[in-house]
Amino acid sequence: MLINRMNRKLLLCAILVAVLPASFSATVFAQATVDQVIQAGEKRADEGAAEQQRVEQIATQTDNLLNDYNTLAKVVDGLITYNSLLQRQVDNQEIEKAALAESIDNVALIERQIVPLMTRMLDGLEEFVQLDTPFLLQERTDRVARLREMMERSDVSSAEKFRRVIEAFQIENDYGRTIEAYKGTVPIDGNQQEVDFLRIGRVALAYQSVGGAHTGVWDVEAGQWVELDPAEYKNQVADGIRVARKQIAPDLLIVPVAAPREE
Repeated sequence: MLINRMNRKLLLCAILVAVLPASFSATVFAQATVDQVIQAGEKRADEGAAEQQRVEQIATQTDNLLNDYNTLAKVVDGLITYNSLLQRQVDNQEIEKAALAESIDNVALIERQIVPLMTRMLDGLEEFVQLDTPFLLQERTDRVARLREMMERSDVSSAEKFRRVIEAFQIENDYGRTIEAYKGTVPIDGNQQEVDFLRIGRVALAYQSVGGAHTGVWDVEAGQWVELDPAEYKNQVADGIRVARKQIAPDLLIVPVAAPREE
């Protein structure tokens, strides 16, 4: 009986010994599983943060690329407009080149035609000076002579020759609308005497000797100098000379003018 009791106690102790390690093992296993879950969660959170960071980086790169694209698009639009303008300029230059090439081809023909024209113009200018009122006759005659000499020079271009011929015609044209006083000589009583000339356009050419003793005018019809009445014209011509020299203000002048003739 005593032996049975002892056997039961030993069996119970054995069962307790067997059960206690099993319980301890289950607790340890449960704790290990929780740690693994936490670690897995942390790993997934880290992976999610990394993925979010990559997404943000891609979004930033996309925004940068979009901004670069918009900037380049504006640059391209500007270049298209600029190139279009340059193309129009090039087209205009091509047209000008064609026109210049045609002009160059015609230079020889134009030069052959312009030289005889200038010669005829000088002939007409020389004849006009000889037939015109004889003011500044030496100066005007010398101008025509210089132009004729220039026409024979090979170092002066045809364009320059033509410019100077036109300039001479312009000078002659200006004489018709200006007033001028200058010194010269005229034959008075058979002697050349120094006088002051007064030219009023081409309508009147008068003179007055130094001191005012003689006053005269060019008679277009007679083609010579004639004396004027000092009582009527001496002061008028003297005033005209001072006006031409800008010594007094312009004023009304009374001078003899040839009447127009019917051709």
